[in-house]
Amino acid sequence: MSYETLDETEWESVEEVWDLLDEGRIASARSALDTLMARRPGHPDLQVVDAAISLDEGDPARALNALRSAERSADPALLFHLRAAAHYELVQPAAARDDASRALAVNPEAGETHALLARALERLGDHEHSEEHAQLAFEIDPERFPLPLDVSDEEFDALVESSLAELPDPVRKHLEEIPVLVESLPSAEVLLAEQPPVSPDVLGLFVGRDLLARSHADLPGAPGAIYLFRRNLLRACADRDELAREVRITVQHEVGHLLGLDEDDLDQWGLA
Repeated sequence: MSYETLDETEWESVEEVWDLLDEGRIASARSALDTLMARRPGHPDLQVVDAAISLDEGDPARALNALRSAERSADPALLFHLRAAAHYELVQPAAARDDASRALAVNPEAGETHALLARALERLGDHEHSEEHAQLAFEIDPERFPLPLDVSDEEFDALVESSLAELPDPVRKHLEEIPVLVESLPSAEVLLAEQPPVSPDVLGLFVGRDLLARSHADLPGAPGAIYLFRRNLLRACADRDELAREVRITVQHEVGHLLGLDEDDLDQWGLA
């Protein structure tokens, strides 16, 4: 199927949609794109934008579906990057690696793609090449893509222990039966236990039944666990002060899930 190129006015509208996304106005971006797609249904360049919005909406499966009919888009590097991002969020690191490599073959100066490829390679255990692409992303845009903090396991564990010690006594009593585990990265099994999958970049996770969902009739079994993911936290923070703050918030967030709080509750407490 052939498509006429978007005209100048339509391209201006597309740029406005991208601006809305950059401003974090995802619902407005979706509404503006729907207006464009009503006039140009299935247009590959609009499908690419649809994929970008879908990723920001937390729907990588929809993003991947949108890109299946976008091969004729005007920006193949963007198409491959978005497809890599969708595969990555769906816990498909090999496919993410392949598409990110395709994107970089077209545009080798895309720092965001180098950073994405670094994370995909890290999940695949290719640490040497992961570090190479993380370094390239840093050299292209050091402010957006800083290198992960260099913090020892002992120093990181001390931050976790300090955060746990700050919790009120009644809360810490509940943690006597719930292990708090520090892992390098979340396993595929943990991420895929929910649908849609949890993002591989998640900082922490509570796995199990929260206290409000339990009853005396429950059968004995593993009570669950709180996980903190060291590499993701080190990558997300610019310095040690920010790391200490983020570890504290992540601990409190996951303990909140243990207590039965939902995301709205956590947001009200500043822990979302």
